[in-house]
Amino acid sequence: MMKQNDLLERTFVFGIDCLKFLRQLPNDYEYRLIRFQLGKSATSLGANYEESQAGSSRADFKNKCRISLREARESNYWLRVINALEDKPEETLEKLLKESAELKNIFGAIVNNTK
Repeated sequence: MMKQNDLLERTFVFGIDCLKFLRQLPNDYEYRLIRFQLGKSATSLGANYEESQAGSSRADFKNKCRISLREARESNYWLRVINALEDKPEETLEKLLKESAELKNIFGAIVNNTK
């Protein structure tokens, strides 16, 4: 079973790993758009979960986790776009795709199980 602090670290590392990965993308218009969108969603995911830890109520906690879920879904979307554009996806991209899918599932479960 994962502890909450583990998830805080995991979402932080995911955001950093995405930002580092984005440095490797070409600097053309399409990738600049993707870089901006993925950079925002990947870091917002962790920032909102971090903020949820100081929520003023259960409803506030659930709302921040719901935002993290949306950001995880958006990050997964942009990573899939990159995957579709690449001729030969690299190992880092595959790792990020897997992690974004797992984070979607984790936050989906948190939102569904928080009353």
